[in-house]
Parts: sequence; C-alpha cells; structure tokens
Amino acid sequence: MKNVLCFGDSNTWGFVPESISLPSPERHPHDVRWTGILARELGSRFRVIEEGQNGRTTVHDDPFALARNGRAVLPAILESHKPLDLVVMMLGTNDLKAVYGVSPGEIATGVKMLAQMILGSDAGLGHKAPKLLLLCPPAIGDQMHLPDVAAKFPNGQKDSRRLPKYYESVASALGCAFLNTQTLVEPGSDGIHLDAAAHGRLGKAVAALVKSILPPDA
Repeated sequence: MKNVLCFGDSNTWGFVPESISLPSPERHPHDVRWTGILARELGSRFRVIEEGQNGRTTVHDDPFALARNGRAVLPAILESHKPLDLVVMMLGTNDLKAVYGVSPGEIATGVKMLAQMILGSDAGLGHKAPKLLLLCPPAIGDQMHLPDVAAKFPNGQKDSRRLPKYYESVASALGCAFLNTQTLVEPGSDGIHLDAAAHGRLGKAVAALVKSILPPDA
C-alpha cells in the first residue's frame, strides 16, 4: 500500500463556504472533500492521510490563534505518518492575510522552506525522502458581501492570482511535481473555500497526477 499525505489548510480540511458566518465552521463529508475523492479514485492500493487545519500558514505564527504555523508542526506530522511515498502540499492562502504583511514571492519562499523540509527528511521508504506534489492554492474571489472577511484579505484577489508563477518556479527549482489549482477551480460563496463540485474536480485532477507519480503497479 502506498501512503499519500495531504498537508494543507481549510481547503484540505473541507470548510463549507456557506458556514463562514457561523460560530463554528461546517465541514464537507469525507466522500465530498477532495482528499476523499482522491482516496476513491486511487483505490485500495493507496492510503490517503488528511492533515488539513483551518488557518494554517506556511511559516507564520497567527497572533489570534494557536498552532497554525505549518513549519512548526510539519516535522511531527512527517514523523508520525512515515513511511510516506508522497506528500501533497497546498498552503499559502492564509499567508495572504494583512496581519502577516508578506508578498506573493515571500509566500512562495515559505512554501519552498516547507518543501525543502519534506524533500530533506527521512519520512519516505528506506529512510529516504518522500516525493512531493506541490499545489498552488485556489485564487481568492469576491468578498464584498462579507466585509469582515474581506478586511482580512485586502489584496487577496490580486495577490492570490500572482502565486502560480512563484509556486511553479519553486517546483521547478526543487524538481517536484506541480499543479496550479487555479486552472481547475474557483472559490465558493465566501471567496475562499471550495464547494462540493470544486472538491470533486480537484480530487480527480490530483488523483491523475498521483497515479503518474506513483504508478499503482510499480
């Protein structure tokens, strides 16, 4: 059985867009989330491990919430799930918040740091590194109807659409696989999170790439 770790934020956790204004977010069912679609498409020879967290960043500490720094938790996650054949990473959306004050290029630098941690780890088979599939996250959409949310991402729409070129450059430099999700999906009603249909498209696209990276019969 091949082990695939999906490391991400709320769009890996499965945040339902319409629940953005509720006291607690709702979560898409497992068979609706892109990770669940991925598991279904890959079949019984693969084990898909979900590691999504609302608000997770690449390398930044959230001043308003605990334990959101991806760099801080990644070593423990790799250690606890090894041996891993592949890590699928999709992070960076939360780094677009005004509180962090970083540019798209700096966000990609944070992503590169995490990628280097994965590719330099012994979390793969035979104490070697697992393979890596880097996903550029979806763009941020219109949030004018949600002023409190929009205030957190004042430049989110523009800056999120600048991320793909930087992420692709990181993937090229590190020699890992890459997928720009912005060519496949748009955010749901809250301008951030994916609806069920988008999860379905993303899960199938990732599955096709995973099968090419890790042929089931290899």
